[in-house]
Amino acid sequence: MRKLLCEMIMKGAIEMGNEKKSSLLEACVGKGQKLNELVQYAQDSIVSKTILDKPAGTITLFAFDKGQRLNEHTAPYDAVVQAIDGAVKITIGGKETKLTAGQIVIMPANIPHSVAAEEKFKMLLIMIRQ
Repeated sequence: MRKLLCEMIMKGAIEMGNEKKSSLLEACVGKGQKLNELVQYAQDSIVSKTILDKPAGTITLFAFDKGQRLNEHTAPYDAVVQAIDGAVKITIGGKETKLTAGQIVIMPANIPHSVAAEEKFKMLLIMIRQ
């Protein structure tokens, strides 16, 4: 499941040259929304919701149940993780950092990284393709 999630994120990132249609979450168009309420936790799962998907990049919300993780992988693009609930351990290039709600970290392109939810955790992932 987690490997498939990583592959889906990267597939969206790689398809940018294949006339991929842009998408956006209608609930956020022209009106304020609370990030924390746009995606819900699911037991023993990682839930994702795409807010915006354009050739220039994607904005995706994730909700990780306690103990869920994305194994180490690389991405060809820079990405910003903003913690919006809970806490997480992120390893980037072998260096661990812990994020809590309100903090951000940049994951540079082509550097191995992983995400491990030590408790329930929600994040906003902003992937920049251009």
